[in-house]
Amino acid sequence: MEIGLLLLTAYLLGSISFAVVASWLFELPDPRTYGSKNPGATNVLRSGKKIAAVLTLLGDAGKGWLAVILAKYFSQAWELGSEAVAGVALAVFLGHLFPIFLGFKGGKGVATSAGVLLGLDPLLGLLVIFTWILVAMVWRISSLSALVAALLAPIYAYILLGLEINVWAITTISLLLLWRHKPNIINLATGREARIGEKSK
Repeated sequence: MEIGLLLLTAYLLGSISFAVVASWLFELPDPRTYGSKNPGATNVLRSGKKIAAVLTLLGDAGKGWLAVILAKYFSQAWELGSEAVAGVALAVFLGHLFPIFLGFKGGKGVATSAGVLLGLDPLLGLLVIFTWILVAMVWRISSLSALVAALLAPIYAYILLGLEINVWAITTISLLLLWRHKPNIINLATGREARIGEKSK
């Protein structure tokens, strides 16, 4: 029962779309109606309101981090084990991808996954974020940065954490990220992927 409560809470927390919330606060168009139509920080940035994009980024990352931190606390208090933390990591991520509040059509989960990783292991999260930033500085393509970071995240996790259940959760999250970026992969292959700050072609 306790695990079910943690999973449900994590999913509902993940279902909060900060792209939509930030756009509403700053009276911007719904991010699902322009650009890539993805409710995420990169697309909100295309509105020209940088502070809204930053709020989206922090909110989406923050909910992933908060869910994992709470799961760590309660799993220890309730003696639930590491399986509960891994489950919550997946639940909050799936909440972002398939939010009940947006008809199960959510974002791609890059910021939320970063928050989850920071919650699971700060060094792991920082390594993945550094990877994203490095690729973004060189090529200025958000999706390419996300793809490279997603591919390397399970490797970093295995090196730092060994073969534990959280690594399997991270691997699943990485595979889901790759799947959600299928249109971006096609655009990258055809040279049509927009750069950071540009409008979608």
